Amino acid sequence: MRQRAKFGSRFAAIMAMAGSAVGLGNIWRFPYMVGEHGGAAFIIVYVLCCLTVSLPIFFSESLIGKTTRKDTYGAMEQIAPGGKLKPVGFMAILAAFVIVCFYSVVGGWSFNYLIRSLAGSFNGLDMASAREVFASVGSSPVESVSCMLVFLGMTALIVVAGVDKGIGRFSKISMPVLLVMMLLIAFVSLSLPGAGKGVEYLLKPDWSRLDGPAIASALGQSFFSLSLGVGCILTYASYMKEEESVLTAGVWTAVFDTAFALIAGFAIMPAVFAAGIEPAAGPTLVFETLPVIFSKMGVVLPVIFFLAILIAALSSSISMFEVAVAWLVDQKQMRRVTAVLSVFGAAVVLGCACAVAPSVFRACDFVSSNVFMMIGALAFALIVGWKLPREEVLRHLRFPFIYAVIRYVAPVMIVAIAISNLL
Repeated sequence: MRQRAKFGSRFAAIMAMAGSAVGLGNIWRFPYMVGEHGGAAFIIVYVLCCLTVSLPIFFSESLIGKTTRKDTYGAMEQIAPGGKLKPVGFMAILAAFVIVCFYSVVGGWSFNYLIRSLAGSFNGLDMASAREVFASVGSSPVESVSCMLVFLGMTALIVVAGVDKGIGRFSKISMPVLLVMMLLIAFVSLSLPGAGKGVEYLLKPDWSRLDGPAIASALGQSFFSLSLGVGCILTYASYMKEEESVLTAGVWTAVFDTAFALIAGFAIMPAVFAAGIEPAAGPTLVFETLPVIFSKMGVVLPVIFFLAILIAALSSSISMFEVAVAWLVDQKQMRRVTAVLSVFGAAVVLGCACAVAPSVFRACDFVSSNVFMMIGALAFALIVGWKLPREEVLRHLRFPFIYAVIRYVAPVMIVAIAISNLL
């Protein structure tokens, strides 16, 4: 029987999990949400949501992976030998695969903008020109598909190198580098005249704006930010060494993810306010607003920013890609090279459809985020809370409070997030 791959160190495992969690949402969504929903008041609620809901769900998924030492499908088969949970495992794999396909389109945009920034294409850019550039990038089938293929190829090259030599090595290097790059951008951003308004936007507590939708946003962001429900954390945890703790890995992942999101806020919002531009979220912020702002600060800063965007996108993409690869390696007994090529080939087909048809892109995003992820996370929480022996769970998680949250609170909160997203 083939020996299961493992991360070479605790640091590699934690950085890989942190890389899965750190993604574009930390950069283009979290800062805007903080400012619009009460500043420091929202941050406090977000941290509480992480500690009391999302982190226990993270523990559930990682516990399943570490105890079974299987891919997502194999883990479900081992827990319920009769096959009742196999659909859950397959759905998680499908969700991760679908996310890789449409996420690679956005990753391709990041690569495109990095090349443009290296060529100095953003020099003297204004908002009208920035909108035209982004519209042309998104509407050009050749440009979208070619950049998507480059990004998907990068993802495959990292994964094919192996769990430790590929994913682990990339994560150990890229995560600290990413953090340093965002700190550098934050330092420059905070030094700009008028940056104080951006800091106030992020930190000034306004409890009057912390209403029901704001709390739902904090809960949803904490959930999605940790890459829950699609088997990424389960798969990575299955590669942890026996002596490593899921508690330690989970806490450090949440700390790194939250810290990165806050640093991204200080890197972006002070610069936005210093430029006198209305804050926004999503692709508009990253691919329209920020190129205009950073283009006025020289050639180097746009390059650093879009390189950071590309690394953040890759760190999440490889974790999704690995879910399907692990299934093929474990269940179909494929060599890793064959498994990677198989996933890459299938992803090219759906990725091209997402790149040229916005309706396919939106459908993949909606189904994976609002259906598959929710079902997967709910299943993982119910398995740990109600299926696995209590003694086995507490041996890994230690604290009865965490077990109680997984058992009683997490399922209710997951359903609440799902309903909130659909309304």
